[in-house]
This record gives sequence, C-alpha cells and structure tokens, in this order.
Amino acid sequence: MTETLDVVLAAVDERAAACFDEVAGEFARVRVWRGSILDAGCAAVVSPANSFGFMDGGLDGRYLVHFGQSIQTAVRARIFHDHDGELFVGEALAVETGDASVPWLIAAPTMRVPMRLPADTVNPYLAMRAILRCAAGLGVTSVAVPGLGTGVGGVPAATCARQMAAALRSASAPTRLPGSWAEASEEHQLLYTDRPGRLQY
Repeated sequence: MTETLDVVLAAVDERAAACFDEVAGEFARVRVWRGSILDAGCAAVVSPANSFGFMDGGLDGRYLVHFGQSIQTAVRARIFHDHDGELFVGEALAVETGDASVPWLIAAPTMRVPMRLPADTVNPYLAMRAILRCAAGLGVTSVAVPGLGTGVGGVPAATCARQMAAALRSASAPTRLPGSWAEASEEHQLLYTDRPGRLQY
C-alpha cells in the first residue's frame, strides 16, 4: 500500500519531531518535517479531527484560514452524504482543496467528539491506517500527517509515533489476520504498552 507513497510526519515542536525521528528511519519513504504542515510540499494534508467534520480549532483552524470556510463545508457534506452523518474513527475521506500546491485534504478522525483520550487508546493507529488507505486510493504520491490525537486528545507524542509506525508496518506488509485471540490481544496492547496482559480481567 505504501510502496509508491511518500509519508511526511509533520511536527510543530521538537519533542514530537524527536519521537517521529525515532520511527521514521525504519521506513524508506517516511521523513519528518519540522514546521507548518502546509509547507511540507505534499499533495495531501491530514485533518485529524472529529467524526462530524467540525474544523474550528487547532490545526483545523489553520486549515480554515488557509483554504477557506468551504473546506469544512465540503468535509461535512461528504460525511453527511457518503457516511450517513458520521465518519467513524478508523475511516477517512478526501476532499479537494482548490489549492494547486496542496490539492487534497484527508479527514481522518482521531476521536468522535473533542475529548481527552484514555491511556490505552489505539485511535492514532486506526486513524493512520485509514489515512494510508485513503491516500493510496486517491493515487497521490505524498501525504503529510500531523500528530494524531496529540492535541486535545492528550496522546503522548511517543505513543502516537509508536502507533503510526505500527500502521505503516501493517500497510507495507502482506495482508494478514491474527491467528488467535491471544495474538490479536497482544498486538493490540503493544500499540500502547511494552507489557501486554490479559484484557479480560
């Protein structure tokens, strides 16, 4: 899925950039960008917002200033018409921006509504998987991805980077299913901890 896609992890602060640096070296087509995501030189940028397409804060607020209010209107219209009024975490959609330098915006929720995410969230992983699938479906050659869930969601940058890397590995490997509940549970927990246990107790 990622063989022809350049992925840029965009960091607005040095702590996030350092966490992204730790995982980017594992992948030939992944690099870290320090600065505005809009200057990363990618065909698509990601809005890691909410399930209903509200774009009035944080990075999304900057997108509104840059692309205009019509970008939110387009995202919400797609959610309404194509997703029955709600874009689930783990799904993504793309809209054209009207900006030749950044022609696409990919909306990939990291939360249903703005909220603090729990320590065991896997939403950054789910969002990253959706982003990669959406970008591949679009046929774009590059996508810039900001921190996922690291703003209002409060996900530590290291956890976000860990889950982004897991999604990138999954997207670049042959499709597979876990062979057992135990394997699935361990892989799930390794997205946020080094010490998997039994989730049922």
